[in-house]
Amino acid sequence: MPGTSAPDFTSLDALVRPRSVALIGASDDPIRIGGRPVSYMKQRGFAGQLWPVNPNRPTVQGLPAFASISALPAAPDVGIVAVPASQAIAAVDELGKKGCRAVIMFSAGFAEMDAAGAAEQDRMTAVAKSHGIRLLGPNCLGVFNASINYFATFSASFEKGWPIPGRIGIASQSGAYGTHLFAASLDRNLGTAVCITTGNEAEVALGDVLGWMAQAPEVDVICAYAEGIRESAKFISALKLARANRKPVVMMKVGRSALGGHAAQSHTASIAGDDGVTQAVLDEFGVVRARTTEEMLDIAYAATRRIYPAGNRMGVLTVSGGAGVLISDAAETAGVAMPEMPADTQARLRTLVPFCAPRNPVDCTAQVTNQMDLIAPFGDAIAAEGGYSSILAFWSQTAAGSSMGPRLLVEMAAMRAKYPDRLWVMSMLAPNRVKDYEDAGFLVFEDPSRAVNAIAAMGRFGDAFAAPEAATVPLPQVTLPRTTPSEAVAKALLHQAGVPAVPEHAASDSEAAVAAAEAIGYPVVLKILSPDILHKSEIGGVLLDVADAAAVRQGYATLLERAKQHAPNARIEGVLVAKQIKGAVEMAFGVLRDPVFGPVAMVGLGGIFIEVLKDFCLRRCPFDAAEAERMIRSLKGFPLLDGARGRPKADVAALAQALSALSAFAVAAGPRLAGVDVNPVLVLPQGQGCYAADAVIEVG
Repeated sequence: MPGTSAPDFTSLDALVRPRSVALIGASDDPIRIGGRPVSYMKQRGFAGQLWPVNPNRPTVQGLPAFASISALPAAPDVGIVAVPASQAIAAVDELGKKGCRAVIMFSAGFAEMDAAGAAEQDRMTAVAKSHGIRLLGPNCLGVFNASINYFATFSASFEKGWPIPGRIGIASQSGAYGTHLFAASLDRNLGTAVCITTGNEAEVALGDVLGWMAQAPEVDVICAYAEGIRESAKFISALKLARANRKPVVMMKVGRSALGGHAAQSHTASIAGDDGVTQAVLDEFGVVRARTTEEMLDIAYAATRRIYPAGNRMGVLTVSGGAGVLISDAAETAGVAMPEMPADTQARLRTLVPFCAPRNPVDCTAQVTNQMDLIAPFGDAIAAEGGYSSILAFWSQTAAGSSMGPRLLVEMAAMRAKYPDRLWVMSMLAPNRVKDYEDAGFLVFEDPSRAVNAIAAMGRFGDAFAAPEAATVPLPQVTLPRTTPSEAVAKALLHQAGVPAVPEHAASDSEAAVAAAEAIGYPVVLKILSPDILHKSEIGGVLLDVADAAAVRQGYATLLERAKQHAPNARIEGVLVAKQIKGAVEMAFGVLRDPVFGPVAMVGLGGIFIEVLKDFCLRRCPFDAAEAERMIRSLKGFPLLDGARGRPKADVAALAQALSALSAFAVAAGPRLAGVDVNPVLVLPQGQGCYAADAVIEVG
């Protein structure tokens, strides 16, 4: 939120980069929960102090043991607690009294169990905070930092192998899945420097861990697994820091967290859903969301090259026309631009191979296997003249053979060396050659579609890193009424904040309605005016094309009768008389209050189409008019605003300004604002503005 200070993520250094470690409940058995960390750190040669605490043994795995925490020779940087839940809180308190700065709580039996466990977890958190301890867990699998041979975890995954050198960090709410990612990374020959699992997140949450990795020199690429975001401030600060430091975040976000009672009340909330809100926040900061473990590791692997092309454009060199079509389809699905090669370049390439297809994909055909000296001119043309920031070369099994493989590597390596700023990717079936190509600076994928998805992700990271910092948005003065207001009051509040409303007057009797209609000019729209009837059209509470005074009088009586019939207990304030606007495009605005991320704005097609087509865009509030216009232009229905089929272009600039004003209103209104629905917003032709024709403001 505006005005909040950035958190100090280095406070996790004691947890992840300690110089002294105490293990409470240390076991002499190297395969027990309390024994594995000691065994692992002994095997790998942890250079810091390792102090087992066990009152029943003089030594643990050959190390001197201490009978109690108070008997430790000094305050440890971190204490690993592996004792029953009944003893865990006392251990935290004793560590705090000793001066310990961080605790990793293996012990389970807290909030994951029941209400009583949750209460004990809260008590543990309070004890930790009273001592200034950063508490990881409880019910967590721990941490490893392979760069210092620190293994504060009881995972058995190291029986598969130790981390290989690398700069990928894993942040996971699930211990088992976090170490699954580590083990899968080993199979892919990917180096994971750090893995931190957060468990119940009593104190240290995913945002803390992401923030630490965003500023840690051990980590260049961040892989995250989340089941739900517990708090937003540190999470958002962490994503901002990762973007500022050009550290890509690829996240697997699973499950859904309830929006609470507002989902049932707010039309916008029910359309958007909580997962849509999470996706909007991830998109805001350039986080790429992975659907599978394979996709996550593909993206992390590609990111290790640290080439993130903004405005990504992909060129393709292929020996197969069929593969070229497959790649083109994958690129369209992934949103990767594949512009054609320049016409004169295409003509020149045809002089080399008359039957080639040089548009893009550039199909040099199997002729290059007969004339390998053709690789260089085709590759050079793509790199030098195509304007592509990413280049995918499809060679299938050609790279594996002894007859052509060595020459192909020489030609491709020379090409890549001439253009080192491009993202070079090979798609080939040559497991015996993968390391050679990787050493030469290439990414290697067997499946070209997976290669395209990884290339697309690098472009999304590049766009996020290149984007300017979000502009500061001034907030209006907003005073909400005590209860949910009528439509007229809602529109007046929004109009004051910068969301223009259709000219209208409230009328408490039929003659006042006639006077209002004649002042506005016929035809007019009549609507029942009640704070208790939020969706008027559902009871026939809206009348269009009311053309004269007699029709106004009759319409007034009709609306009151319908209200009495369908909502007999509703408070009726009269009828709203509004100017009828024609020739406009109907859009919709909304605001929902997410329990984690606060107010989130929505824009989509108006009327019933937003429900039927689900074509909308979400963004955390507030944001400026430039971001609002980006949201509007992202809609599939944007051509309706942009002059499709001969229609006049709509006033998109006015619409964007109004949407930005709504986002500022939502923040300024504070936590009592439960939601806003503005539907329809009538957008007139360019230069003529836009108007809110209906509005609901829900006050909690």
